[in-house]
Amino acid sequence: MPKEAIVSKGPVVKIVNSAIPEPGPDQLVIKVVVSGSNPKDWKIPNWVPDYVANSGDDIAGIVHSVGSNVWEFKPGDRVASFHEMLTPGGSFAEYAVGWQHTTFHIPTKVSFEDAATIPLAAMTSAIGIYVRLGLPAPWTPASTPTPLVVYGGASAVGAFAIKLARLSNIHPILAVAGNGIPYVETLLDPSKGDAVIDYRAGHDAVVQGLRDALKGQKLEYAFDAVSEHGSYTNIVQVLDPHGKISLVQPGKKYEGIPESVQQSLTNVGDAHKAQKDFAYAWFRLFARGLDEGWFAPHPVEVVAGGLEGVEEALRGLMEGKASAKKFVFRIEETPGVKSSL
Repeated sequence: MPKEAIVSKGPVVKIVNSAIPEPGPDQLVIKVVVSGSNPKDWKIPNWVPDYVANSGDDIAGIVHSVGSNVWEFKPGDRVASFHEMLTPGGSFAEYAVGWQHTTFHIPTKVSFEDAATIPLAAMTSAIGIYVRLGLPAPWTPASTPTPLVVYGGASAVGAFAIKLARLSNIHPILAVAGNGIPYVETLLDPSKGDAVIDYRAGHDAVVQGLRDALKGQKLEYAFDAVSEHGSYTNIVQVLDPHGKISLVQPGKKYEGIPESVQQSLTNVGDAHKAQKDFAYAWFRLFARGLDEGWFAPHPVEVVAGGLEGVEEALRGLMEGKASAKKFVFRIEETPGVKSSL
């Protein structure tokens, strides 16, 4: 039988046999070639009591079967998909389930490894930048300086936020990062005032660094891709009292943010329901951008062992070892699994 990785508190991962899922009317079953991973894949098992499930959500593979309403995809297509969080059929498996509107074709020039970096992280950034902060879209780009702080610029979510902001001509971008600073610097345009601030210098240095980089400009927008370790309290010391901040950690009380600041939770899960049309459009734009070269994946590190490497990767994420890279798994490397290609 096909194999699946089940994650529980620790994180601890157990490989089990699991039947091939059946797609709902608007779903696809995808034979997974590469699965991506995200910090939530270890956080949810550690935070939700008695959680035991396949927590993966980044799928890159080949369509196995489609539901009765699916018109855009057919068996054999190369696709990437954002699996609906907290539902069966996750990406840490030989076969996973995606919805038609959160699935996109992988351009022929793009690898499964690169495609697996896109679904959850890029959509989180798009919702945060365009829905929550309400910043200009690329087809109606900013025409005046629009300072934006991206805290956690070397994370996949933060890096995609920087890439999207640049597409929208949003500058100056003030990125806060640490070990991944060399990568973040490749994403910025210093000629337009973009700068990177090193959080390793301490909270006071971050606040002062942001103030110095702003050069007297008002900061009205901040995207916090970290939302912990004092990130948002540093931001609000520089943010306009009536500015906007979008955060990414659910179920958390954000103390220290003034009531006058408009705070919102990005909540990428909205891509499956509340922001269904937004997700449909942007996933297809990501595909076109990958093909035409104006949108790029996140750097990857392939963790050896396929599904047997999931626990190692999740522990690495928990220990903060994924700066400027995303851990992905080639499912065919799992002992006992046949090649997907």
